[in-house]
Amino acid sequence: MTAAQEERGGHRRSVIVGRHYGSGRRIEITLDGGTIAAVTELSDEAEPEKADGDLWLAPGLVDLQVNGGMGIDFNTLPLHPGRVSELSRRLLAGGVTSFCPTLITNSFEAIAEAAAAIAAAARLDPAGAIAGIHLEGPFLSPEDGPRGAHPAEHIRPPDWDEFRRWQDAAEGRIAIVTISPEWPEAPGFIARCGEAGVIASIGHTAASPEQIREAVAAGARMSTHLGNGAHLSLPRHPNYLLEQLAADELYGCMIADGFHLPPALLKIILRMKKERAILVSDAVSLSGMTPGRYKLHIGGEVVLTEEGRLHLAGNPGLLAGSAMQLADQVSYLLETGLAGLEEAWNCASLHPAALLNLPQAAGLAAGAPADLVGFRREGARLKLEGSWKNGIELPPHAERQERQDG
Repeated sequence: MTAAQEERGGHRRSVIVGRHYGSGRRIEITLDGGTIAAVTELSDEAEPEKADGDLWLAPGLVDLQVNGGMGIDFNTLPLHPGRVSELSRRLLAGGVTSFCPTLITNSFEAIAEAAAAIAAAARLDPAGAIAGIHLEGPFLSPEDGPRGAHPAEHIRPPDWDEFRRWQDAAEGRIAIVTISPEWPEAPGFIARCGEAGVIASIGHTAASPEQIREAVAAGARMSTHLGNGAHLSLPRHPNYLLEQLAADELYGCMIADGFHLPPALLKIILRMKKERAILVSDAVSLSGMTPGRYKLHIGGEVVLTEEGRLHLAGNPGLLAGSAMQLADQVSYLLETGLAGLEEAWNCASLHPAALLNLPQAAGLAAGAPADLVGFRREGARLKLEGSWKNGIELPPHAERQERQDG
């Protein structure tokens, strides 16, 4: 894939030729160290020996919600920084060049310990893929349904002092906090998040439409896995899902794995949110593992099917989390015809990068970070060929990890 490589003045300089994921035109991308130095459009007739025409090039993927993967769980203690870095490298090889390790509802001490471990991993590799921590809970709805799999004994109202101490343990790296606006303390907490540069996201909520509007007015900017973490039945109208869909200020995150949301709702989110529609994997530790029966610390006995569906062993009708990685969700949008390649890929790259205010939001452009993915198209399926983080090329991801019982 790399047409030329050389060292100049201590900088790695390389040239990659492929097809632009948006236009389909052949381009030559010049990398200088960790930056894109130039993007040049080529004619199909020019320099055919460099064509490699079926290689496609796109910006690196950005995943705002990763609970774990490849047998590694960010919410199981003790969490060692080396394990965080190991998963970070594996995600990079799978095209995810930036991501938010996600910590869910737990005791104060457990969240602080996990946050400190992730911060240590980020400190040891400052140019790595960790873009910030996503704290999903414990300030969520206590109601069954909206609460999802979050342990009820640790659900509690928003507490800024508690959050500040977690932020201290995380060395300031908590970038997103998911909160339910149904708590009376929510508007004030959300406003303080905005002042501190933290994204407040609405999720796992039983809030009224009025409370949703209050949260948006206070500065909430995102909806966490919109359509999931909700009651099985809602009033026809109004309800908290419609209210979030209608709020232009909110980015809408969605899990597009074919199991969490029906195609019709995915289409609605895509059409309503447009440049604010975001794909998230919400991947758990079994993402990237071989199909089989497993035991999780949350959910107990679960089954991962050949199709990638993760459900409770005792009740196949209940999902036990997401096991599909982000690049595969892009393929799902293509396979179902819900989006074209550029729109689907942007939902997993440029849109989340823009929300986090990452320089990767510039995409394939001179001056942008050299965070790239190369893939080939097999119909609607995308086969990753490699990825680059800060201009360093990584091989494609390995086969799924072998099943480990227990």
